[in-house]
Amino acid sequence: MDPRIQLLRRTFETRPAAAVPRVDGHSEAAVALLLRPHEHLELLLIRRAELEGDTWSGHVALPGGRRSRVDPDLLATARRETEEETGIPLARVGTFIGALDELTPSTPRLPPIVIAPFVLAVPPDTDAHPNPAEVQAALWVSVEALRDERAASQITLQLETEQLRLPALAYGDYVVWGLTYRILQQFMSLV
Repeated sequence: MDPRIQLLRRTFETRPAAAVPRVDGHSEAAVALLLRPHEHLELLLIRRAELEGDTWSGHVALPGGRRSRVDPDLLATARRETEEETGIPLARVGTFIGALDELTPSTPRLPPIVIAPFVLAVPPDTDAHPNPAEVQAALWVSVEALRDERAASQITLQLETEQLRLPALAYGDYVVWGLTYRILQQFMSLV
């Protein structure tokens, strides 16, 4: 295993993930932060397909999705959803590294949901094969590029009565904000 991945695994071993208390009406979801070792560690981001009625339609995100009744736990959800979206067979090639703190949307405009982020390592030759029904594009991004101060950006959202400026990360034509931004900030504080 790559020494950077081993170091990250040791970091997670000393830091248990915080769970969000469950409230009636909240659904559960999980996402995977897939790390691929190259010259720099690379992270898989996806651009979600444009779908009618999908709150996160077209957003840059981490692969993952809602928990199904067949999933024994949220790690299984992250693995199943990631394979469905990207074609990467995590049950076979993914190595569990650790879990980040669970989180919920910070705005009541979004559905009430608890999201569990999991970090997994994949071999250097891993490629994503996006399912076009769910994913418009998949991109491996250097973690260093996301940590670079030049990636710091903002996104402006026009709401009915106000305009919001939110922190974001920019990488080429991709802009990461919202829940994915919050997850990546948590991850990068540990890397």
